[in-house]
Amino acid sequence: MKFAKWVFTLGGIWGVLIIGPLFFLEGVLAKAGGPFSHPDMYYGFVASTFAWQLVYLVIGRNPGAYRPMMLLGALGKVIYATSTWVLYAQGRLPIAIPLVTLPDLVLASLFVTAYLKTRPGRE
Repeated sequence: MKFAKWVFTLGGIWGVLIIGPLFFLEGVLAKAGGPFSHPDMYYGFVASTFAWQLVYLVIGRNPGAYRPMMLLGALGKVIYATSTWVLYAQGRLPIAIPLVTLPDLVLASLFVTAYLKTRPGRE
């Protein structure tokens, strides 16, 4: 379970560091790509994603107890990364955006590995 503790704790810390600043960058991002027509969607995405980073930190404290959540965390990362690659293939995103999701795919594979290496139940 040591592997799972490290993977989810580091994944949560990484996510907090990457997602947290987005709460304060709406204006900067809007200038780069034009004003957001739905700021509620932007903040909804940021808040939901930030909450999942906290879930990863909780999983890192007791992986056996939260083992089923590991696969959901991996799924969320894969869905997001895949959607950016599909949007890029459709010509709707620059390549920089899907490239930024590569760490998500690495974390998703580490989350699945942690799931497989962790026994169910409490530590």
